[in-house]
Amino acid sequence: MAALWVVLFHYCWHLPAIHPDRYTGAVYKGYLAVDLFFMLSGFVISHVYHGVFARQVTARHYRDFLKARVARIYPLQLTVLLLFGATALGERAAVYAHGGSVGPIALIGERSLGAFFANLLMLQGIWARELSWNDPSWSISLEFLAYLLFPLLFPWLWRAVPAAKAGIASALLVVLGWLAYSTGDDFNQWNGLDAIMRCLPEFLIGALLYSAYRGRLLGSVLRTDTALLTTMLLVGGTLHFAAPDFSVIPLFALLLMTAVANKGRLGPLLNSAPLLWLGNISYSLYLIHWFVLFVTTEAMRARPSADTAKLPAGLSLALITTMLAVSLSLATLSYRFVEVAGRRWLRQRLGVARHRPRDLPAVDGQLT
Repeated sequence: MAALWVVLFHYCWHLPAIHPDRYTGAVYKGYLAVDLFFMLSGFVISHVYHGVFARQVTARHYRDFLKARVARIYPLQLTVLLLFGATALGERAAVYAHGGSVGPIALIGERSLGAFFANLLMLQGIWARELSWNDPSWSISLEFLAYLLFPLLFPWLWRAVPAAKAGIASALLVVLGWLAYSTGDDFNQWNGLDAIMRCLPEFLIGALLYSAYRGRLLGSVLRTDTALLTTMLLVGGTLHFAAPDFSVIPLFALLLMTAVANKGRLGPLLNSAPLLWLGNISYSLYLIHWFVLFVTTEAMRARPSADTAKLPAGLSLALITTMLAVSLSLATLSYRFVEVAGRRWLRQRLGVARHRPRDLPAVDGQLT
């Protein structure tokens, strides 16, 4: 659902005739879904690897962890990047074939040769405004930076006493508070130091949330349907009324905890087949939807009479619906034939065994 939120945000932003802000502030807050992604990623990675990194970090475990992360994210990252490159070259070839003037490919800047190689190495996130091909991939690049740091920081976070964990969480919130202050409470930061200050604290908050979840902190309260439903209403209300970005981040943390801990009737609904399908294809949807938008806008730009910014509301809505359907279809295909197949192939080539979460013993109510 968060991936769909990002898609609607981007599509409505580029087709402004829809004016969703007349009805709700939630659509144009879609960039906050990335903050939820970072937090969720820290939580999930901690769940999968806490048994490996809780006590010590060996060179072999660190190497295998990075290989597994590359196998998970790189096949799709590379495939979509090549799609962008092939489309750009095809566009230039079509212009040249019709007698148009085609200049040399830029060495630096957005969709340049230098940007292509930066994306190839997943380094684009640090200077995303200058190095983007597929704009949403900036967050994948920064998340890989979080992966590099995770095995080094996690043992320290996991073994810290509860008071120390609370202090670390407070310090991370202070960093996010400073980001909100310095940007005028605009968390739509995807370039430079501001993007790093957004990604890393939220990823580490996710790891701390997993530690709190395993320690059964407020477990009896969080597992109820009332807790989850109340949190969902709070999140929906703050987004609908366009509350400050910084106020939404703690609610995301509470949403994550209440959703995972739920033992009531809402839990099975969250694990229903349609939502599991959306969860499976979410990474593909996140990366591919921008390619669909890119192809659509470039095709319309080739016709001087067509301009996405000037389309009437009815046509804009029809175009958004079509792009969403195409994005979901392509994401379903790429999940199966690129993500799953590519991950399996790359893990075999890199010699990475399938890793399953391993629980740790509890001592005095705290996991060690």
